[in-house]
Amino acid sequence: MAFHPTDLIGYGAAFLTTVSFVPQAWLTLRSRNVSGISLGMYTLFTAGVALWLIYGLIQHSWPLVGANAVTLILALTVLIMRLRYGARRAG
Repeated sequence: MAFHPTDLIGYGAAFLTTVSFVPQAWLTLRSRNVSGISLGMYTLFTAGVALWLIYGLIQHSWPLVGANAVTLILALTVLIMRLRYGARRAG
């Protein structure tokens, strides 16, 4: 695996976009408030992140793999909480 200087752009983008989900996941875990979270959006987003992860694995693109693996965990956390706690409020 050769490292190219342009990989720094990929790693930088991966870091920033992945870290941007930490506050939402943390707030949702802490507050259990999911009232402002769209089930449809997070379902589609989580599926899209999973596909990006698969694509990154196929392409051996480690910035894509790393970022999307972490983002998938964060997005799944929020999605599961939305499913779990959103159902309680609706019922």
